[in-house]
This record gives sequence, structure tokens and C-alpha cells, in this order.
Amino acid sequence: MIIRLINEKDDRAAISRVYEESWKRAYKNIIPRDYLESIKKGHWVKSLDRGIWKTLIVLEGDHIVGTSSYCESRFPEMKGYGEIVSIYLLPEYMGKGYGKALLCEAVKNLAKEGYTKIFLWVLEENAHARAFYERMGFQKQEVCLNDNIGGKDLREVQYIYDLEDKDHEKFFE
Repeated sequence: MIIRLINEKDDRAAISRVYEESWKRAYKNIIPRDYLESIKKGHWVKSLDRGIWKTLIVLEGDHIVGTSSYCESRFPEMKGYGEIVSIYLLPEYMGKGYGKALLCEAVKNLAKEGYTKIFLWVLEENAHARAFYERMGFQKQEVCLNDNIGGKDLREVQYIYDLEDKDHEKFFE
């Protein structure tokens, strides 16, 4: 497994495929099925080069199997925080340590950029992802975002990790 930042030679359609397949699996009983089935190939291609955030990929050989994006907070009320925008894996790579490795790399990169506080958003109904972030030491906050995806009202809950308050060696092993 290799984790690195994307470069101009990386296949954006292969990275988008990770999002597409992961959404269809992870959000199967959360987001309406018609919406998930309507996601077209290449849906996320254009967003990968916006320059707003940095994107990591996980490679198994030459095959892109995961991706994560991170940046300085996009939310004015979280100024000074690093933000993990996304973490997605192809379904067959879920539950095998790739997500932990990807999250660790994103946290390390944000720490190198000087962020000591890192946050992310998770769909409230995504119990699997919430449990993962909690195992990694992220703390659920009372802050929520209301969203509507595919015609369904959803809430996103915020999680924060403070590198100054925690034993964070797991991110830097």
C-alpha cells in the first residue's frame, strides 16, 4: 500500500470511481437508492482539481483503492482548524486497515501544515463511520449541519480531534 498526494498523471476517473462505489455501499440504507443509482461515472472528476483542498490516494500496486481530501477549514466559525473533507475506499478494501492508514496520513499532513485541531463531518446515520472515528479518538460535538441528499433530509455531526489534548502517537507510527 502506498499513500500519496495526487499528481497530474493520476486518473481522475479512477479516483471518482472510489467515491461512486463507496457512496453506493456506505450510504446504501441512508441516502435514497434512486439517488445512489443515479450517480454517473466520473461524477467527482471536476471537484478533484479545484485547488481548495489537497487529495491523497491509496494505491495497491497501480490500482487506486482509496482517497481522502483535506484542507484548512472551509467554515469561518472553525478558522484555524484543519478539515478532513472526505475519506473513501473501494468497498472490497473497507475494514482492512486502509481507512486507518489514510486517516493517519491526512492527520499527519494537517499537523505538518501547523494544525493542532482537526475536524470532520459524518452523516449522523452512518454508524459504521462514526464508530471508526470514535475508535481513532475523534470526539463527537453537539454541532450539526442539516443537509438534503436525494430528497432526504439528513444531519451531519461534527467530530474534532485535538492533537494537543490527546495521545496521538497512533497517527504518527
